[in-house]
Amino acid sequence: MKLIHQLQEVLHRPPEKQKEAPAVASNAEEHTTLPENRRKRPRINARQGIRVLIIDDSPRVLTYLGKLFRSAGYVPLLAGSAERGLRMARSEHPDLVMLDVILPGMCGFAALRHLRRDPEVGQVPVIMMSANEQATEQIYVKRIGADDFMKKPFTRYDLFSRIEQLLDENRVPRRNPA
Repeated sequence: MKLIHQLQEVLHRPPEKQKEAPAVASNAEEHTTLPENRRKRPRINARQGIRVLIIDDSPRVLTYLGKLFRSAGYVPLLAGSAERGLRMARSEHPDLVMLDVILPGMCGFAALRHLRRDPEVGQVPVIMMSANEQATEQIYVKRIGADDFMKKPFTRYDLFSRIEQLLDENRVPRRNPA
């Protein structure tokens, strides 16, 4: 709600006061480049056809991420539970996994452990996501083998800049060493 009120306040300001508007992006402090400068930086997109397995119990998140990835030339694979996501990881061999921490049944932490122990998909890069703001969760995610952590909600820019950091010289998400 607070974000909506901030956006409404910004939209109703006179043009001369628009420059004074506070940043409303949820992860604004995480950006290392200012919004006006990031557009000047050349984007490094992953190669067309990169397969991304998205494991989240929210239909909204699955739809949102599916559309974002399709618009960038990726192939999204959608799973509404950790159990289904693990089966799909073995059968579809994704290049990247987006995994929610809070899931019904098996949680994201357990799913990550299963992924890392599986010889077929153990090296696939995993970005974990959560709406929880606790720093301990982020530390735990890294400790059990995730490649990155993103706090929800995040922007398109946040998502693709994180993926860009995982790309190898062939523009494919870098796999973890065995």
